[in-house]
Amino acid sequence: MGRGRGCVVVLVGMLAAAAFAVHAADPRPVVIGSKRFTESYLLGEIARETLQQAGVAAVHRQGLGNTAVLFEALSTGAIDAYPDYTGTIARELLKTESTDLASLDRALAPLGLGVGVVLGFENTYALAMREDDAARAGIVKLSDLAGHRELRLGLSPEFLHRADGWPAVAHAYGLARQPIVLDHGLAYEALAAGRVDVMDIYSTDAKIARYRLRVLDDDRRVFPEYRAVFVYRLDLPRRSPAGWAAMQGLEGRIARQDMIGMNAAAELEGRSFDAVARGFLGAGVVPAAVRSGLAARLFADDLPRLTREHLVLVFGSLALACLAGIPLGIAAAGSRRLAQPVLAVTGLIQTVPSLALLAFLIPITGTIGTLPAVIALFLYSLLPIVRATHAALTGIARNMRESAIALGLDRMQRLRFVELPLATAGILSGIKTSAVINVGTATIAAFIGAGGYGERITAGLALNDNAMLLAGAIPAAALALVVHAMFELAERRVAR
Repeated sequence: MGRGRGCVVVLVGMLAAAAFAVHAADPRPVVIGSKRFTESYLLGEIARETLQQAGVAAVHRQGLGNTAVLFEALSTGAIDAYPDYTGTIARELLKTESTDLASLDRALAPLGLGVGVVLGFENTYALAMREDDAARAGIVKLSDLAGHRELRLGLSPEFLHRADGWPAVAHAYGLARQPIVLDHGLAYEALAAGRVDVMDIYSTDAKIARYRLRVLDDDRRVFPEYRAVFVYRLDLPRRSPAGWAAMQGLEGRIARQDMIGMNAAAELEGRSFDAVARGFLGAGVVPAAVRSGLAARLFADDLPRLTREHLVLVFGSLALACLAGIPLGIAAAGSRRLAQPVLAVTGLIQTVPSLALLAFLIPITGTIGTLPAVIALFLYSLLPIVRATHAALTGIARNMRESAIALGLDRMQRLRFVELPLATAGILSGIKTSAVINVGTATIAAFIGAGGYGERITAGLALNDNAMLLAGAIPAAALALVVHAMFELAERRVAR
């Protein structure tokens, strides 16, 4: 029994050491964020490469979810700038109709933010159909959709809920129907396969020509002007004058056809985001190449870094969950009055959507990345550990407790020398369940810049690249199996 208890203590200690290991950090670089679609990835990489060419340390936090997540990250200082569009800033963030830079600057200034570096192209929202279907139905503009209620609309989650997206289009054109929700990266395949008939697009999408789509005319001018710009913190020019000067050098440099070409290079030719950015900036053009196979993606150079980040997320949060969950389970087992509230609260946490919890933690922690991700995973890890501890302790035979009382042991002695040793196997089972679940859940942390295998998954979604998706999913599944096997061995040792 002593060995079993020692096994749990050592295991928790190892996890805690992994969670709280501190590494020396360089002075804070300029941090660029980007949304979870190809063009935003590319603009973020162009900004990062531009800064580094100017001798300024820079980091690109890729694929940080939607506009709300990026804006929270910018407001809290977790990032310094990110690419966006004037119409999005006006309608979605500021709830105004004006899209001129002076008006946007005045509205953002009280928040400590500004808008600048007009890149030179516009990327507006639009709705599109397959050319053959549109021709047969005689549909050329958005107002024509009102007479075709049989058409199935597949819209991205952000467009569906944005003030300048579906709500505005549905109201202006009288389109009273319920669209299907599809990730933007998957919608083209769904449209080509005939699963939907209409989708939202960006006007600089490289796949418009490839899939032979007809872009429907916005005849009632619902969509505002969407000039590409950078939203930035007003302290950035003061904190990094050289960096800000380098970013201003991008003003007017990217034409619409340039952007379409870069999107095509990433999505259709299989070139990496950083290679496309370097090619555009003239730092050595990388030849276009067909996407590499699954094996090459799986064992790419970033695998050690992603594995390290994923392990920190999983075991860091698990260590915290053990340190909090086991005492909570003990308290619940020792008091019927506490049992129901503790189990109810830990169960309720599981019902909160993971992305919502991650977004909620950004303003609370004032940062993105590892800290809010570990806190979220810690909260999700509590329930299996608390329930397993509670069940293991309440399941101890009554005669064992009575024997301990007969020996004159007080409550803490009974817990330490009798109950916890008998419950060790059950507690370890709960930790195992939590750890295995955590491996999969940790992939969501990439949406707030925490890295890990989810980084590949978000990139695969943006590019609709199944090989990239599998290159992230397979290591996560393999790690889950390794973690499961590790805890199985620990349970067998406890049983012996």
